[in-house]
Amino acid sequence: QVQLVESGGGLVQAGGSLRLSCAASGRTSSSTTMGWFRQAPGKARYFVAAISWNGISTLYADSVKGRFTISRDNARNTVYLQMNSLKPEDTAVYYCAARSGSIYNTAPATYSYWGQGTQVTVSS
Repeated sequence: QVQLVESGGGLVQAGGSLRLSCAASGRTSSSTTMGWFRQAPGKARYFVAAISWNGISTLYADSVKGRFTISRDNARNTVYLQMNSLKPEDTAVYYCAARSGSIYNTAPATYSYWGQGTQVTVSS
């Protein structure tokens, strides 16, 4: 089992920044793809970003490309999501997730492990 714990969410004004962290524990492996997803009230859970096990490959949803940056520190078993130029439509619960395999499959159902989520609220 892998346990994931997100932190760093909060309330921020439009145009501001936040950095989310996801600490992994348990049967972790540096060969794991890590992803971030988000879910707004009454909506489905959507892919935000993913990073390969070695940090070389990253993938972003079009809606966050150029504003968000995903990174990882395998020595600390932690994944980060730096969010800049935040917009009200970025408001959601953000989830960290882990899976084996390629970063290019972005369907939530392909991820095996999930954190509990952290709320991000962007005011206009």
